[in-house]
Amino acid sequence: MTGVPASAANGSSKAGAPKTDGTEADAACGTKPARGGKIAAAAVDQASVWNIANLLTMLRLLLVPAFVALMLAHGGYDPAWRSFAWAAFAVAMITDLFDGHLARTYDLVTDFGKIADPIADKAIMGAALICLSSLGDLPWWVTIVILGRELGITLLRFVVIRYGVIPASRGGKLKTLTQGVAVGMYVLALTGWLATLRFWVMAVAVVLTVVTGLDYVRQAIVLRRRGIAERRAALEEAEA
Repeated sequence: MTGVPASAANGSSKAGAPKTDGTEADAACGTKPARGGKIAAAAVDQASVWNIANLLTMLRLLLVPAFVALMLAHGGYDPAWRSFAWAAFAVAMITDLFDGHLARTYDLVTDFGKIADPIADKAIMGAALICLSSLGDLPWWVTIVILGRELGITLLRFVVIRYGVIPASRGGKLKTLTQGVAVGMYVLALTGWLATLRFWVMAVAVVLTVVTGLDYVRQAIVLRRRGIAERRAALEEAEA
């Protein structure tokens, strides 16, 4: 005999046993979570699309047709309407600076943003370049060079994404800034020395567009070769 009452022994065994909540009990019984929980979780994920970063991207997309309408109003040569078009273009470019920063800083990155943001960027720039060339304010070859580079690099990015991501360079950021300033100056009905200045700003933008595009191609080739070499080494190691 141990001298311990039976009731005390029973109480100690119950106290020492681990407690299980309803979730663990359901798991032990093999029951599945309620379907309503999955629906609620999906609703939360869907609601996360409507964040400030994505709203700025949507605003930029909506500004594209508004910009075109203002740019081409009254034949496309009215200084007042061109000023309104410049304001729409400036707002679009400013939102481009903030939406990506907000998404990365506050963890607001979504699949919608990843797709819509580059589309909005190229849509507003492409609309501006095409309008300027169609009005005779900007040579078509400039529009073709800039848009060709942007579309080509986008396709190249999808090709090499399996091997890694090429980070944005300072040259690329400077290119984007210079393009925005140059196109904005062409949207305005400038004359005199300002018209001469915008010509040289656009010339710098074109040079940066070509140079950074070639650098991106170089980095993509290096990244692809490195990725292929690493995969080949991994296969040889696995076979050894």
